[in-house]
Amino acid sequence: MTDVASDDLIEPGLLLFSPEAANDPCPAYETLRSQCPVTAGMSVMGDGPKSWWVSRYDDVMYVLRHPETFSSAPAAVDIGQEHSLIPLQVDPPEHAKYRRLLDPMFSPRHMAEIEPDVRRLVGEIIDAFVADGACDFHEAVATPLPSAVFLRLMGMPQSDLPTFLQWRDNTIRPDVEPGDFEGAQRIRDETGKAITAYFEQAIEQKRANPDEGLLTKLVHAEIEGRPITKEELLGTCHLFLIAGLDTVTATLDCFVRHLATHPDQRDALVADPSLVDAAVEDMLRRETPVMLVARVVKHDVEFGGMQMQAGDSLAPVLGAANTDGSEFDDAEAVRFDRTGNRHLAFGAGPHRCLGSHLARMELRVVLEELHARIPNYRLADGVELQFSPAIRQANDGLPLVW
Repeated sequence: MTDVASDDLIEPGLLLFSPEAANDPCPAYETLRSQCPVTAGMSVMGDGPKSWWVSRYDDVMYVLRHPETFSSAPAAVDIGQEHSLIPLQVDPPEHAKYRRLLDPMFSPRHMAEIEPDVRRLVGEIIDAFVADGACDFHEAVATPLPSAVFLRLMGMPQSDLPTFLQWRDNTIRPDVEPGDFEGAQRIRDETGKAITAYFEQAIEQKRANPDEGLLTKLVHAEIEGRPITKEELLGTCHLFLIAGLDTVTATLDCFVRHLATHPDQRDALVADPSLVDAAVEDMLRRETPVMLVARVVKHDVEFGGMQMQAGDSLAPVLGAANTDGSEFDDAEAVRFDRTGNRHLAFGAGPHRCLGSHLARMELRVVLEELHARIPNYRLADGVELQFSPAIRQANDGLPLVW
């Protein structure tokens, strides 16, 4: 842990959530690491709970590995959910029973079983526009692919996709004026109620008419010898919807923007597809589409020279940790020859991302199939991409030409 004191001249939230940081966060990350690696936001420096930000690799790793102090419980974040998001918002030891149930459903073996279906889907998506010589990659690939995979995996109808995408956007990027936090939370709360109502009905349908989908498996699952409760099912489904429909979309946007603007690396993947696994890992590290996660301080603690109080919020800045030169050589460069890549794009500790194997498989398949069909794409002339903060997807599309 660091003992560098806070610099109260920097407001981490304003720094990280600026358009500049969303487009290229590395300068903001370096500012945090070098000037205020453990700091509280100025807007909450009164007597109430503080919001802390942690940005160096070792500190972020410590926070992620110690949920007994830095909890992922519901108090950490409110996205309008009516039930705890399972397993994210349940800390050890209770957390373990949910992971024992869910981990096999997202294991590397199971992902290998569904990969041929995902590969066919990716091929169909790309073949639909490959002859056009241009596409909006965000709309044509990055958005529909993970959503379609999620619906197939869950056993939900593809016709529900527009509704799911609207719920995703309402939750993560509510359409309000900047600074309208009450309006944003109102939209999230309304959306949370709609999601609950949808899955209440879907759960009853799967009880009556079981199929091979993941939701049916959950509905008929047991935890420690008892049936999984409706509340547990609803919390799990809510998390799956948000995680399954957004993070891979953002990651694909970040990856393809990088490769379109670094044609030497794109050409290296075209020439040698065996590099794709290493490329996926180091672009996950350098781009870190999910810039930060949320925790809440469970008890009074001194950390990084700062005195934190129970009830304070804390944000481990994953992207800053992943570009920390104390852990990674040439940290701001993407390198396909990097070894020992202990990046934190999927988190660490007990709450490490449940869907990491699914995400890796989708990302690898997209890069392989895209480069097999379109080896020489680039950004359309005159395009200035704008990315959203926190979860970094292309706001106004990602136009490619070839």
